[in-house]
Amino acid sequence: MKAVWTLKADNMQVDGTHYKDMSIQPWELMESLLEPEEFIGFLKGNALKYALRDGKKEGALHDAEKARHYMAKLAEMKEYR
Repeated sequence: MKAVWTLKADNMQVDGTHYKDMSIQPWELMESLLEPEEFIGFLKGNALKYALRDGKKEGALHDAEKARHYMAKLAEMKEYR
């Protein structure tokens, strides 16, 4: 069964608007500069980082959501390849 996302990962941000307020989001820049395999590795690494630290870093209340955000972008990358 295919998941249905109503909002593209580029159009959302977990915990604030500091990236969305920039003229270009950091991962959009990385996506344009890196090879697709490199960018996919970046997404996987960050998803793992946030998933593994969930509940362990003081003040990091949204780590599970951040991991899900990176996984949503990864799913989109694979869908459009």
